[in-house]
Amino acid sequence: MTLDLLIIGAGPAGMAAALAAAPSGARIAVLDDNPAPGGQIWRDGPQAHLPEIARKQRRSLAEQDNIQVFYGTRVVAVAGHKRLLVEDAERGWVIEYDKLILCTGARELLLPFPGWTLPGVTGAGGLQALIKGGLPVAGERVVVAGSGPLLLASAATARSAGASVLRIAEQATLATLAGFTARLPRWPGKALQAIGLFDHGYRPSSHVLAALGRDRLEGVRLQQGDEVVEIPCDRLACGFGLIPNTQLGQALGCRIEQQAIAVDDWQACSLTDHFAAGECTGFGGSELALVEGAIAGHAATGRLDLARQLWPRRRRWQAFAKLLAQSFELNPRLRQLATPDTLVCRCEDVPYAALDTSTGWTDAKLHSRCGMGACQGRVCGAASQFLFGWEPPAPRPPLSPARIETLLCLERSED
Repeated sequence: MTLDLLIIGAGPAGMAAALAAAPSGARIAVLDDNPAPGGQIWRDGPQAHLPEIARKQRRSLAEQDNIQVFYGTRVVAVAGHKRLLVEDAERGWVIEYDKLILCTGARELLLPFPGWTLPGVTGAGGLQALIKGGLPVAGERVVVAGSGPLLLASAATARSAGASVLRIAEQATLATLAGFTARLPRWPGKALQAIGLFDHGYRPSSHVLAALGRDRLEGVRLQQGDEVVEIPCDRLACGFGLIPNTQLGQALGCRIEQQAIAVDDWQACSLTDHFAAGECTGFGGSELALVEGAIAGHAATGRLDLARQLWPRRRRWQAFAKLLAQSFELNPRLRQLATPDTLVCRCEDVPYAALDTSTGWTDAKLHSRCGMGACQGRVCGAASQFLFGWEPPAPRPPLSPARIETLLCLERSED
């Protein structure tokens, strides 16, 4: 398959990029590993309630004759200059492109603490995704902990599905949150959203100490200000913010700065003809992702005047993103959550004690197999960067599990 423009990711940024590029008449394809467009923030499912803007973007995407959308499709490897090996449920094939826009989004930062591997413990966004996908939680007692606006959104999703949200433990201090709230009127929509999501169980200066239980979660121990409290519960959703998905960008050779893909004013990466937009360039919410995606789509198809017109809107939402980052910066005390026997790498059962004296990723892999399991360091890599200051491992092909038949496409494509 040969394309003028390939877009990886069908979240808000990917859809906006495709729609901005469509009037150029370019041959465009959008790839996403989910069964429907929307990314994580607009994830569909039996219990999902999509906002009108998400439904509008979906309809517009489906109406474009020059856009092909491949769902349930993921990138397996870089297959050469401007060539990617991809795979869906039925086949693998190589795509050649002239321009590429990375809209690979972000994932939750999960930090290890005693009991975090118990059944019933998930990420905050993970619980939200499970509920949207049909997980029944009616009547269950839920505690949400960690940091960032996603905690309130996760709690609201659980509550709307019939769960009882007992506590929302936010690690940021009351003073920091007060400063954040005081500046929110600059973005009226966000202020109204915050008011709508407010929960009486919300507690600042609070963080998880341990998940309690033997065979599954039975309760949670929290540090709440100066006191320690224990709350019986059925589910604990714990996430410490978001980190950009940069693996494909790194594999292609794009420059990474502050854990995100570095871009210029046109959303262009350090690699010629490659662009990036949305949360893979830094977390800022769907509004920033939409405008960055549109800028990238216009710029990739040579319509720089239209891209430039969107710069003021992008600056406005970049300011919001900066406020988020400052307000929900993680407290260093969270590095002390893990005990010596707490698993850091869940795939390979590697405890904190086995890593505490390691000098970096290579040393940890050689002595413990940390990061060598099914997730290939996606979970423990980010956690170890926060805990020990290690740089995450460089991605190696295949970027995700793949069939042998798919990998053979690499050899055939070189003939």
